[in-house]
Amino acid sequence: MKRGRILAFFFITILIGVIIGFRTDEVTGNIPKGLDLQGGFEVLYDVKPANKGDVVDREALVSTVRALENRANVLGVSEPNIQIEGERIRVQLAGVEDQNKAREILSTEAKLTFRDVEDKEYLNGSDLVQGAAKQTFDPNSNEPVVSVKLKDQNKFKETTAEIFSKQPQGENQLIIWLDYQSGDKYKEERTKENPKYLSNPNVNEVLDTSDVIISGQFSIKEAQELANLLNAGSLPVQLDETYSTSVGAKFGEEALNTTVLAGIIGVSVIFVFMLFYYRLPGAVAVITLSAYIFLILQIFDWMNGVLTLPGIAALILGVGMAVDANIITYERIKEELKLGKSVRSAFKSGNRRSFMTILDANLTTMLAGGVLFFFGTSAVKGFATMLLVSITASFITAVFLSRILLSLLVESRWLDKKKSWFGVKKSQMLEIYETDKYTDAPTRFDKVDFLKYRNAFFAFSGITIAAGIVILLLFKLNLGIDFTSGTRVQISSDQPLTAEQVETDLKELNMEASEIVLAGNNNETAVARFAGVLDKEEIAELKTQITSRYGQEPGVSTVSPEVGKELARNALYGILIASVGIVLYVAVRFEWRMGVASIAALLYDAFFIIAIFSLTRLEVDLTFIAAILTIVGYSINDTIVTFDRIRELYKKTKVRSVDDLKTIVNKSLQQTFTRSINTVLTVVFTTVALLIFGSEAIRNFSIALLIGLISGAYSSIFIAAQLWLIMKKREFLKKKDEQTKEIHSNQHPEV
Repeated sequence: MKRGRILAFFFITILIGVIIGFRTDEVTGNIPKGLDLQGGFEVLYDVKPANKGDVVDREALVSTVRALENRANVLGVSEPNIQIEGERIRVQLAGVEDQNKAREILSTEAKLTFRDVEDKEYLNGSDLVQGAAKQTFDPNSNEPVVSVKLKDQNKFKETTAEIFSKQPQGENQLIIWLDYQSGDKYKEERTKENPKYLSNPNVNEVLDTSDVIISGQFSIKEAQELANLLNAGSLPVQLDETYSTSVGAKFGEEALNTTVLAGIIGVSVIFVFMLFYYRLPGAVAVITLSAYIFLILQIFDWMNGVLTLPGIAALILGVGMAVDANIITYERIKEELKLGKSVRSAFKSGNRRSFMTILDANLTTMLAGGVLFFFGTSAVKGFATMLLVSITASFITAVFLSRILLSLLVESRWLDKKKSWFGVKKSQMLEIYETDKYTDAPTRFDKVDFLKYRNAFFAFSGITIAAGIVILLLFKLNLGIDFTSGTRVQISSDQPLTAEQVETDLKELNMEASEIVLAGNNNETAVARFAGVLDKEEIAELKTQITSRYGQEPGVSTVSPEVGKELARNALYGILIASVGIVLYVAVRFEWRMGVASIAALLYDAFFIIAIFSLTRLEVDLTFIAAILTIVGYSINDTIVTFDRIRELYKKTKVRSVDDLKTIVNKSLQQTFTRSINTVLTVVFTTVALLIFGSEAIRNFSIALLIGLISGAYSSIFIAAQLWLIMKKREFLKKKDEQTKEIHSNQHPEV
């Protein structure tokens, strides 16, 4: 039986390794990469009626999505992501090479109309046979042309007859327009070098045919694009850009490579730490964490999820958070071993006592992730999706797989005399006869009084809050275009850049940036911000010139004032709803005082991050909001572990005085301090790796996380637990006072 369990352990471990080894490349190859990892662009359109009296209903939106999908196929994009969001449509095209052409083809209404010289319409796109347009050559001039087929031959015959009748006046031209707009006039356009209409052939006879040739001095490529556009269908609505962002292919590839490298480094450091600190359970954690990473990717593949840069950051961060479940369990097992229990008994007791703590911590983080998904835009949704998947996968691997593997070794009795393999020194373990004297396992922090300088820490917290308020009033926040509207251009170069150089290049395009910030280790990246929103023609010219000048296509993001306000409003709602939800959960699962203390700690963490960003002038964008909500979930995770221990000791202790309450809180902090430090360290490892080696695009996100992690550990210990003590002390004294009055009343009843 002993050998069988050990063999089962190695069999499962080898099986996991084989599955990961053979399936990882296939799984990662199947997951489509977002535009920020392979280049491409995203645009959000406001959908408006194309003609007066039209209604934008669900049917019109669905028809528009179909037309846009057809156009994406014309561009060679096999898996476009096109979604309806209220009365808006979001289009994401990853991997598209010519972004300028893609933007033009997407937004062109492609409404073909046949008019006379007085701009009277005779035929339109609805008269064409669907899918029959094709690029061909004029038999006389051999120039590229587009041939189309009409549904009603008689209708075209009547049209040409009427226009032919105007021959004596010299007005027998049939004007073929693409996207004719109210106010356009043929007689004005024909005097221009580049008129808006496609062609204006003379009608010298009545044409009894359904085949029509559209000429217009096209190149072969232009003729092919027009034919494809006509086959893709005209848009039933008008599309106005309200938000857009684009990433060059080279920049996306670099972002992917650097972030993956950061992940490998961060995860490797965690593995080494777990092996060093927890020995055999640490080795089991390495196995289960490897399975966890593979499981996340497999689930993402099954979900047909799109992997984005924030998504990879969430995966890497998730590894650090997944370790938390292992640490909670292993610390519990170590406590039981220190009390002199056998390995089997300590294992069972440690698992049982840690389960609800892990569940509570994961559920509160999932709550924050759910709010992120509901209120976030596409990039933030990618982060939130990966965060939710990560939490689910970590629960499966850390709680179930880890326990199965470790139980096989424990139940084999092979570890009965190997307690040191759990990271417990012999000097730390009590003999079984000594456990009657101790109800709690000794820790290395037993002599640390966490309450001694409570007032000093409260004063420090108050000072930082006051200083933060002053900083915000003086400097405010350096809000990115996500919240203020405008245009953001990211220029990358193989050589160091200067602000003066970039400013000069932009002025050549008659563009003046309100701010130019250099970034990167060697200033190889410049970020220029414009107060106004560049239109698609300006963006096209900017991309062409910058790509020619620096050899890399710039990333361009635009946000309209309307969308900027909406994003800011949603970000605020997200933080408030996540906070309220977490407080209610803690209040129900624990007690309302713990809920109030938790929210005070959360608000402190969020405010501390905001104040630091205000002081350092770091840009606040959507990833910053993702960082805030992640810290909200993570901080409550840490706080819950402390409160769970307080609740446990409170139930075991008969509280007779305020000193008993202080002892409970102090002991709880002493017993959970190692876990708090180790958990923060593991997440800090991954965050620092992202900060040093990760992409510039998530640099501020990583900084916000790092600040929040440190603040979260501080607030859990020196704010949340201490506030609960104050409130509980008042409740205890109030009850005691009422009991005293009742006793006094019974002893001296009124006559």
